[in-house]
Amino acid sequence: MSRLISTHGSPTTQRNRLRRTIAEALRTLMQKQTLDEETRDLAALIWFSLRALEANIDQSASAWEKRNYYIKADRFRAQWEWLTPMQRRLERILREELWELLPPLLADLSRYFDDITVNRRTRSKALWQGAYQRFLEEMRK
Repeated sequence: MSRLISTHGSPTTQRNRLRRTIAEALRTLMQKQTLDEETRDLAALIWFSLRALEANIDQSASAWEKRNYYIKADRFRAQWEWLTPMQRRLERILREELWELLPPLLADLSRYFDDITVNRRTRSKALWQGAYQRFLEEMRK
């Protein structure tokens, strides 16, 4: 039997892709002056990315725990402990349409992505188009 090869890359690669996606969405949102459909879609894209990032963190930490690297796993989780509260805040804003709370949240969130330099956008608009509608549909389930 041959080895299984992941086409999505290592957990670190996936984490870096998600962080880059969030950083680009934050940059685009910070430049917007009005609330429109694209703003809602970008905010929903950030929510989906934060959720995927959270799953990635758990996956990595669990793998270290299986190898008895408990301290490393605990430190790693502690490094990312901001993730769940930030995702819940954003979910509340999206679900209850509290758009006036979005700019302060984006400011809080951006400090975690300051290390990512976005010189040009590499993500297509197709990535976030319809994300808010997908978010609403998922919340109805």
